Amino acid sequence: MISRLTGNQLGALLMVGSMAGFTLNDGMVKLAGQSLPLSQILVVRGVAVSLLIYALARSYGGLRLSLTRRDWALVAGRSLAEIATTYFFLSALLTLPIANVTAILQMLPLTVTLAAVLLFGEQVGWRRATAIGAGFLGMLLIVRPGTEGFDTGTGYALAAVLCVTARDLFTRRMSAAVPSLTVTLMAAVSVLVFGLGLGLQETWQPLTLPTTLILLLAAGCIFVGYLFSVMVMRVGDVAAVSPFRYTGLLWALLLGWLMFDSWPDTLTLIGAAIVVAAGVFSLLRERPRRAAVPDLSPPE
Repeated sequence: MISRLTGNQLGALLMVGSMAGFTLNDGMVKLAGQSLPLSQILVVRGVAVSLLIYALARSYGGLRLSLTRRDWALVAGRSLAEIATTYFFLSALLTLPIANVTAILQMLPLTVTLAAVLLFGEQVGWRRATAIGAGFLGMLLIVRPGTEGFDTGTGYALAAVLCVTARDLFTRRMSAAVPSLTVTLMAAVSVLVFGLGLGLQETWQPLTLPTTLILLLAAGCIFVGYLFSVMVMRVGDVAAVSPFRYTGLLWALLLGWLMFDSWPDTLTLIGAAIVVAAGVFSLLRERPRRAAVPDLSPPE
């Protein structure tokens, strides 16, 4: 059956699978966070993730350390943005329902486009500008500033959006000679080192067999997410399958309901629908303008 799929159809399935992997990781981390401090989660999961990504990079020939000074500076900047992203994203995840955090993260294609306009002078037509405006209105329905809907967790999620946007801008400035898996490995190792540093301020808990298995499963889910995202680049038109990134929100809704018995309220769902619609429209409008897609991989 798979052999009869077109490249774009297979790419769409891989993108859906990639988003499922990343979202399942989020669920496992949220589950582990009920008994373990953030630093311990970052270190235990980070060791496994780094080893798996290293194996993936070697397998795909995606490990290259002979980069120019400029590219190394950009890789370092992206890694710092990844550290900040991971901290804010996981802090939000441990505080808010998983679907709410994921809904806020759906703003990424819009914030990346807006940042490229403001910082790099990229041209955006009135249709995409309208989509960006609609997306921000949808975000306001999700976070509801000035009401009970806005709290510290929401602030963490918004900070994560800003940090992922910065991460993407660093990625956009890198030369084509930098393998994506090398960048991913550097980011994973950086987050691991940050977790070790953060651990100096937190009290670690004894690891039980269930929590260890949960963290190893989280690492495996990230690995599947990255593996499928690499395979997408090899089988389909990336511009055609990029909108399927938004299936991550569907996975988050399902996971939040099954694992944590949580479901967003009506305003949050309406806001999420507006954000997703605006993001898909923006991606589709951007298709004829760019061959490459933004670095919108979910936070670790």
